[in-house]
Amino acid sequence: MLQLRPGCECCDRDLPPDSEDARICSFECTFCAACAAALPGGLCPNCGGELLRRPRRPANKLAANPASTQRVYKPTGCGKGA
Repeated sequence: MLQLRPGCECCDRDLPPDSEDARICSFECTFCAACAAALPGGLCPNCGGELLRRPRRPANKLAANPASTQRVYKPTGCGKGA
């Protein structure tokens, strides 16, 4: 099950579970649409994976399957790698 991380790793913008602006790779590194668009080739700076729109979990499923509250933020910015 997807973690649905709560924020962009680059700019720390909030990305709630119903956000249409969240982008993720197969490792669930999470970015906002603006930061993802600025990354070379639209690839994750951590793993090189393709960044795609994160699916939204239906609101009626969030109570039993809540989104993550763990933020991952890299104050050094995107593109530095992990």
